[in-house]
Amino acid sequence: MISRTCLIILSILLSVFYAIASADGMPSYWPVRPPAVPLAVRSPYTNAWTSTTKNGTLNTAGAIFWPGNKLGWEGIVTVDGVSYEYMGTGSESLPALPNLRKATPLSVRYDSQYSNFSFAAGPVTVEASFFSPVTPKDLCRTSIPLSYLVTSVNSTDERTHNVQLYSDTNAAWITYESNRTMKWELYDSTKHVNASNSTVESSSVLSWLVHLNQTYEFAELHDFPEWGNFSYSSSPGKAKNLSFESGYSANVRYKYIMRHRLANYVDRDYRESGIREPVFAYAHDLGSVRSGSVVYTIGSIEQPVMRYLNSKGLTSLQPWWVRCYGDMFSLIAFHYNDLNHSQTLGSAFESDLKKDINTFYGTNETFDSLSSASNKTPIPPSYGKSNYSTETDQFGQQYVFDNEMAYGFLDPNNYRGIAVPNISEARSYYSIVALSARQVMGAYVLTERPTGTGSNETSTDDPLMFQKEISSNGNINTVDVIYPAMPFFLYTNPALLRYVLDPLYQNQESKFYPNGYSMHDLGASFPNATGHVEGNDEHMPVESSGDMILMTYAYSRFSGDIAYLHKHYGKMSEWAQYLLKFSLVPGQQLSTDDFAGQLVNQTNLAIKGIIAIEAMSRVSKAVGANADAERFSAAASDYIRKWEYLAVDPSENHTVLAYGWRSSWGLLYNIFPDKLLDIDIVPQRIYDMQSDWYTQVSQVFGIPLDSRHSLTKSDWEMWAAATCEPSTRRLFVDAIAYWLNVTATDLAFTDLYNTVGNGDYPNIDDGNPIKFSTRPVQGGTFALLALGAKGSSNTTSPH
Repeated sequence: MISRTCLIILSILLSVFYAIASADGMPSYWPVRPPAVPLAVRSPYTNAWTSTTKNGTLNTAGAIFWPGNKLGWEGIVTVDGVSYEYMGTGSESLPALPNLRKATPLSVRYDSQYSNFSFAAGPVTVEASFFSPVTPKDLCRTSIPLSYLVTSVNSTDERTHNVQLYSDTNAAWITYESNRTMKWELYDSTKHVNASNSTVESSSVLSWLVHLNQTYEFAELHDFPEWGNFSYSSSPGKAKNLSFESGYSANVRYKYIMRHRLANYVDRDYRESGIREPVFAYAHDLGSVRSGSVVYTIGSIEQPVMRYLNSKGLTSLQPWWVRCYGDMFSLIAFHYNDLNHSQTLGSAFESDLKKDINTFYGTNETFDSLSSASNKTPIPPSYGKSNYSTETDQFGQQYVFDNEMAYGFLDPNNYRGIAVPNISEARSYYSIVALSARQVMGAYVLTERPTGTGSNETSTDDPLMFQKEISSNGNINTVDVIYPAMPFFLYTNPALLRYVLDPLYQNQESKFYPNGYSMHDLGASFPNATGHVEGNDEHMPVESSGDMILMTYAYSRFSGDIAYLHKHYGKMSEWAQYLLKFSLVPGQQLSTDDFAGQLVNQTNLAIKGIIAIEAMSRVSKAVGANADAERFSAAASDYIRKWEYLAVDPSENHTVLAYGWRSSWGLLYNIFPDKLLDIDIVPQRIYDMQSDWYTQVSQVFGIPLDSRHSLTKSDWEMWAAATCEPSTRRLFVDAIAYWLNVTATDLAFTDLYNTVGNGDYPNIDDGNPIKFSTRPVQGGTFALLALGAKGSSNTTSPH
C-alpha cells in the first residue's frame, strides 16, 4: 500500500504543479474541471458559458452561447495605469499596447450558484463571480431571466492602488446574424440617458437595452430569440465615478485603455452588428483602494414569452415575473438591488445541498478543498502491472491502483470495475450535481396562466412552466426529457413538476390531441406551445404514457397532493389502458433513447410500462377506485412474472436489451421509480443481478448505455446507480466525475458521451458526432438526493 508519507508528498507535488500551471496561464479547478463553466444561465436565451477545451480560460476563450456561438463580454481591470484583460478576447482586435496585458488565471471554483474565476493582475487579484441563483422554492425570483456578475479586486501587497474596472457587451447576445440592424438605448431607471451632461447618482441603475430593429414575436433563428431586449446593467455603487459609452468596439476599448474612463456618449448610428461592431460599455473608477467591487446584471428579456394553445385559442403568455415585479424596468431595478437577498437564498440552497449529500453518504465532507487531478491531462498509456499498488477503499474493500493510468480496479484478481481512487464518492457526487443545478433551471420559463373557462385553465396563483428541449431539438415540455429531470424537482420543489405537467394535461384534456396515449411534447418549435392537433408528434406511446403516470404519481407522493390525482384520473386511466395492451410486449417502438433508433420489444421500455401500471393501481386506490386498483395490480403482477422470463439472459447474469437477443445488455435505469416510489414490484434478485453485472462491463468513464455502443448517458447512469449496491454505485458516481475532469467535449455538461477513448461526443453509424449540450435531463443526476428526500417530513404517501 502507498504510505501516508507518500500521499503527503504526492499532495505537495500536486500543489506545486497547480502553482506552476497557474504561472503558465492554466488555473486550478474545483471541484473538477468541467468542459464548460456556467456564466449566466437563467433561461433558454440567457444561457452563457465559457469552454475549458484546449486549456481555454475566461480571458482566452471568452463567453459562448450554449450551442458554442461566441458572445461579446469583455472585462478589463486597470491597476496603477496598467490594464489587464480578465474576461473576453477584445484585446486581440487592438494594436500592441505597452500598458495592456492579459491577467494571469489562478483558479476556477464552482458550486450550485456561482462560478468564481480568480486572476492575478499585477499587485491585485481580480475575482469575477458569476451568480445565477437557483432558488426553486421562490417562484418570482426563479422566473427572472437575469444573472449577476460581481467583479472584485483585492490588493496582494497590503498597499492601496489606483483601480478602474471596464466591461462591455455586444449584440451577439440577441442575434445569430451579423447583418441584422440593431437599436440600443441607455436608461437610468426609465429615463433615457443622452449625453455627458446627464447626472448619474450613486444609486442609479443604468441599463443598456439592445433589440433587433425588425422583430418577429415567438420566433427563433438558430436558437436565438427574434424578439425581446438584451439588458446589461450596472450602478456606480461605491465607485468615485461611473462613465459609459457605446460605439465601435476597437475605438471604445482603445480610448478606455489610454484614458481609463469613457466619454459618456450614446452612439445612435444604429447599424448591423457586423459593421463597426457596436459595444455597450461601463467604466468604474474605484480610486485609490485596497479592495473594491462592481456589480453587473445581464440577460435576455422576452415579453410576452410563450404562445400557448388552450381552450380560448392561441394565447400570448406573459412571464411570471410580470405578476411579481411589473414592467421590464421594474424587473431590472428589483433584480439589481436584490443581490444580497438572492445571495442569502442561494447560500441556503447550497448549504442544504451539501448537508443532504453528507446525510445520504453518512459523511462529514466540507467540500472546500481541491479534488485530486483537477487539471486536465492526457491519459498516459499503461506500462503493465508493475505500476499497480494495492489500496483499500471507503468500504474496506481492496482494489488495485494503476499509478500511470490514475484509476483503480475493484477486484485485484480479475481487474473488473474501474473507478477513480482516493476520491470521496460524496465529493464526486457534489461535483456533478453542483454543476447540473443551473443547467437544469436554465431550460425553463415560468408564465402566467391564461384566463379561461375550463376547469383546467382557470387563472390561479400558480404559474405554468415550459421547458425547451435544448440542443437535441426545440420541442416544448418533451415528456421523455421532463422524466429524467424529475429527481431534481422532487428533491428541490415537487410543485415545479406539477407546473411543467399542467400544460400537457390541459392540452390533452381539452381534446387538442386525438390519440389514446400520451403526447410526446407540447410543440415542435419553442416557444410555440401549439401541441399536435393532428396527433403526428414523435411516436413514443409506451414511453410517454408510462412517464406521465409515473411523474404524476411521483408528484403526489412527494407533495401529498391527492387532489391532483383526482383531477387527472380520467386521462391517466386512458393511458393505463394503453399500457395494459402494449407495455409487456411493446413491439417496435421508440424509447427515450431515440438517437439509437427503434428496437423491437425493449426490455427497459417494457419494465417502465409495467411499473407504471402498478403505480396506476396505487393512484386508483388513492382516489377510491378500488376495483380499478385491483385490476391494475393484478395485471402488473402477471406482467412482471412474464417480463422476468423474457428479459433475463439464459446465463442469469443480466437482463437483455430486447427480448430474445441473447448476450445483449443495457442499463436497466427504468427500475429506479420502483425503488424511488416504493412500488416494490421488481424482485430484489433483479436489482442484485444488475448491480453485479455493471461492475463487469464498466469502462474508464462509466457503464455504457447498452451493448451496441460504447456511449452512455449520465442521467440514466445516475438513475441506475440509485438502484445498485453502494460499491457499484460508486463506479457510476466516480466515473462521471472523472469524465467531467478529463473529457474532450467542449460545451456544457453533455448527457451523451463515450465511456472510452477521450470521453468525446459519440459518433453513431459513421455520421456526425451527436453534440447534446446544456440539456435539462441532467436533473437526473439528483436521483440519489431524491431517494434521500422521499423519507423527509415533506413527503406524504397518498396510500
